[in-house]
Amino acid sequence: MKTINVVAAIIVREGKVFATQRGYGEWKDWWEFPGGKIEPGEDPKDALRREIMEELATEIVVGERLITVEHDYPKFHLSMQCFVCSVVSGKLTLLEHEAAKWLAAEELDSVRWLPADEGIITKVREIVQGD
Repeated sequence: MKTINVVAAIIVREGKVFATQRGYGEWKDWWEFPGGKIEPGEDPKDALRREIMEELATEIVVGERLITVEHDYPKFHLSMQCFVCSVVSGKLTLLEHEAAKWLAAEELDSVRWLPADEGIITKVREIVQGD
C-alpha cells in the first residue's frame, strides 16, 4: 500500500483551535486540521509553513510536534505529523477549503472529522484547554 507523508497544523489561539472543511474530492465536507503533503527532501516544518501559506495565505510559527498519526485509508496509508502552531501574520483566508471554524475544546465533537484527524482529538483537546 502506498504511503503518503503529510503535515498538519494545530493552530491554537485564545483557547480555540482552527479547523477547516474540505471543499473537494472523496472526503468533501469532512473537517481536518490544515496542512498537506511533504515534498521529497522537504523538512516537515518547512512543508507545513509552505502549505499554510498556499492554502490560507497566512504565515505561522511551527512549534513542537504533538503526534504522528498512522492511518490506513482504503487506498493508501497516511503518515501525518501534527505540529502545534500559531499565526504570525495573515488572516487565515480560505483559498482551498469550503469553510473554517475556531473550535473550543467542548466544540471539537461538533464536526465530522476525517478519520486520521479524529484520532488526535483527545490530544488537541488537552492542548486547547491548556492554552
